[in-house]
Amino acid sequence: MSVSVIFRTFDPMKNLSTRRSIRQYSDKEVSSELLNRLMTEASRTQTMGNLQLYSVIVTRSEEMKERLAPAHFNQPMVKQAPVVLTICADFRRTTRWCEERKAQPGYNNFLSYQNAAIDALLYTQTLCNLMDEEGLGYCYLGTTVYQPQQIIDALELPQLVMPVATLTVGWPAEEPPLTDRLPMESFVHEETYHDYTSQDIDKYYHEKENLEENRHFCEINHKETLAQIFTDIRYTKKDNEAMSITLLETLKKQGFI
Repeated sequence: MSVSVIFRTFDPMKNLSTRRSIRQYSDKEVSSELLNRLMTEASRTQTMGNLQLYSVIVTRSEEMKERLAPAHFNQPMVKQAPVVLTICADFRRTTRWCEERKAQPGYNNFLSYQNAAIDALLYTQTLCNLMDEEGLGYCYLGTTVYQPQQIIDALELPQLVMPVATLTVGWPAEEPPLTDRLPMESFVHEETYHDYTSQDIDKYYHEKENLEENRHFCEINHKETLAQIFTDIRYTKKDNEAMSITLLETLKKQGFI
């Protein structure tokens, strides 16, 4: 019996230290063969109970991209990318397996959604890392959980299936600058959690707040601090509360609450 083994050559120029979100793509096709191989390899990632509580909807048609775009606030890359991947928390498949094998499933609850969502996000991150190695570009869309019902309707997702992540995928047609990151000491806690003092906040956010583009962002939006950009414009209390209600209602419709 012959065994096929894939050896991957590590390219030091393609790793997390140089990872970029790509929003503009060339016309070059992303072959099904390549994408299927990467999705298969990504399935080796960690999973709760070895159940693989996720599904991936692959969108290539212009018609389906048009249907998905409003759920992502019509961001241009949704329609421009060769491929859109919607990764879902999926307890439907496992539930159907149990039902067909004389077992009584009990996965219509929030804990099961949480487990499936974690599985789906672990899979998503592993797939992203593999795409980086191949030179593919992608952008992670956080909008997936903002208006999930639109995605559910477009993709005809049954109960116990919930969209949690979306990736637009293609060959890069841009090389944007690297975005800033907080220093490691700002998020790593030794032994126990250490709450943040005013001095800690000043230290950890100094570089971010003093980047030219962030200072300019405050100026054109007439805000005193960068934090106000997030609280008053980008992620407001009003929007967060409204979308939380929508998210909970959708989880109920999908059978997880």
